[in-house]
Amino acid sequence: MLLGIETAAGLVGVALADADRPIAGAWLLGDRRHAEALAPAIDHVLSQAGVTLGDVDAIAVDVGPGLFTGLRVGVATAQGLAEGLGIGIVEVTSVEVLAREAYGCGWKGPVAAVVDARRGEVFVARCAGERTRVEPPSRCSPSALAEELASVPGTLVVGTGAQRYAAVFAGAGLEVGSIAEPSPRVLVEIAAGRLGTGAAPVPPAAVRPVYLREADARINWVQR
Repeated sequence: MLLGIETAAGLVGVALADADRPIAGAWLLGDRRHAEALAPAIDHVLSQAGVTLGDVDAIAVDVGPGLFTGLRVGVATAQGLAEGLGIGIVEVTSVEVLAREAYGCGWKGPVAAVVDARRGEVFVARCAGERTRVEPPSRCSPSALAEELASVPGTLVVGTGAQRYAAVFAGAGLEVGSIAEPSPRVLVEIAAGRLGTGAAPVPPAAVRPVYLREADARINWVQR
């Protein structure tokens, strides 16, 4: 039994999967409500499935990149639960989730998973095809990314950053997909697939969020 926690962007999502498929899930949109919404969402999903935390064998968590507050809440919750249950964690990135969802909807070409980083920037990772690995994520401006991606014909742009800067990407001749938030269902599918091929969960203390930038509060303090 695998519990998935998705809080990298504006969505707070939880999904539960067994060895074969997702079996229950809950999610809500409400920016900056991660801390108050996550625990009730976990309780609701477990109740939906008729199981308890004691039945969970591993926890999957989106480690980013994404918004600092959401990542901190999701990773800390996953670590606390895993430590208390004596189980491990499967780390999945937000860009992997977005790319997998695009290919799951039938897309065949290159994908750019773009997460809104605020402050006029985005986090991005590219994937050349369904059976290729997602590249490591990086940070850049939407205009610079649009110019770069325009040289790769047939690229689909997805994610919260793709939605926020849709006009920029569309203006560069890129196709902007409807996928915005990373899906908790896809998160647990990726994690379950890794466990199914023999990958081992990592100890809770070893999990590290992929921030790619300091928190806004720290940036504001330095700039004062």
